[in-house]
Amino acid sequence: IFCSMLSALIPKIKMPMLVIGAVYMLYLAWETLRSSDSIKENHSHDGFLSGLFLQFINPKIYIYCIMSMEAYILPFYSGQFHPLFGFAMLLAFIGFVFTLCWSAFGSAFKWLFSKHAKLVNTIMAVLLVYCAASLFFT
Repeated sequence: IFCSMLSALIPKIKMPMLVIGAVYMLYLAWETLRSSDSIKENHSHDGFLSGLFLQFINPKIYIYCIMSMEAYILPFYSGQFHPLFGFAMLLAFIGFVFTLCWSAFGSAFKWLFSKHAKLVNTIMAVLLVYCAASLFFT
């Protein structure tokens, strides 16, 4: 019912949402371009446990799991407990490995971006302007 209501509503709100999205991207581009060249260190003591608990409210993980199960696994293994449990464990392992990769690359990019902050900010701002413009030309 929700999906059918949403599909009926989308044509009516498409243009206002495109305009709002483009304006927001242009605002982000402006803020990125005029941001400072330094990356500020946050030495709070939140630590490992708060990061661990944050993963349980991360919407990307839920979308990743739901879409993977719906699109690739459930059509073939519906109602079979052991294969579904195995795939759930596999998806959890893949998510864990890529979270580790995300952390490692984030540290590397932090060093790179702090060293070349003005260039990176300019490139990101130009790409945001391109994304905002491309909303209307696709």
